[in-house]
Amino acid sequence: MSDNWIDSLKYDEKGLIPAIAQDYQDGAILMMAWMNRQALELTINTGEVHYWSRSRQELWHKGATSGHIQKLKKLYYDCDRDVILVKIEQVGDIACHTGARSCFFTEVPLSI
Repeated sequence: MSDNWIDSLKYDEKGLIPAIAQDYQDGAILMMAWMNRQALELTINTGEVHYWSRSRQELWHKGATSGHIQKLKKLYYDCDRDVILVKIEQVGDIACHTGARSCFFTEVPLSI
């Protein structure tokens, strides 16, 4: 695979790009994290999703300690080339560090 598309992505000033993890079967948005070029390349080369931890300042192989790995099924970038979408198989069906399936479980009450 040519790396030209990886070079064409728009990383922020820290070399990071947001990555949205979506269940490849039901379309649920499970989490958002950050990737750098190395995390993106590892994801593609291993078939398991890697991120960049901003708090720990290190690469993070999702599920390496919990067993809740994310198996890469498809990978996209958006029209502006500044967001990655990884369609994944979530092993264990838990993506959030809280133990929830998705990190997006807090609904904001709206009065519209």
